[in-house]
Amino acid sequence: MDSSRTGRRTFVLVDGENIDATLGSSVLNRRPAPEERPRWERVTAYAESVWGQPVTGLFFLNASNGQLPTTFVQALLAMNYRPVPLSGRADQKVVDIGLQRTLDALVDHDADVLLCSHDGDFVPQMQALLGGDRRVGVIALREFANTQFTAMGLQIHDLEDDVRAFNAPLPRVRVISLDEFDPELFLR
Repeated sequence: MDSSRTGRRTFVLVDGENIDATLGSSVLNRRPAPEERPRWERVTAYAESVWGQPVTGLFFLNASNGQLPTTFVQALLAMNYRPVPLSGRADQKVVDIGLQRTLDALVDHDADVLLCSHDGDFVPQMQALLGGDRRVGVIALREFANTQFTAMGLQIHDLEDDVRAFNAPLPRVRVISLDEFDPELFLR
């Protein structure tokens, strides 16, 4: 790690609703079972290894019903995430608003950012983070990430291929670079 980044950290902001919805509607065509969801501790471990610095994981939750998913919150705490349970009116996308406000606040912090979401609602905030020596990226299933992220030059870290966040392969159909093509995967 270079000396100019000593003391610097990476914030991993997780839009769990978006990841879950994408898995369910676009990959599995049903609600994901617990064993089909990402292993969130692998996301922060990956983030720490990719930029070689400490990570703070913030996991945004919709708690508008007044209830905390206690078991899940305890699991997040055990994985060193900081749960961010938000509530609001029925017409508010509380997780999106919370993430947008956090991304806005990070502009004034000397930190790097990895957003775990496919959602284009965060494009303006991610754009505002670019410039200087801040590193900014997205963790998502590459083929479902909003195309504006790549148009902005953000690196997409694939949740399955790069992060290896899943215990079993997902039934994804996606473009494969010829350099990465392994025919053995199709012969099983």
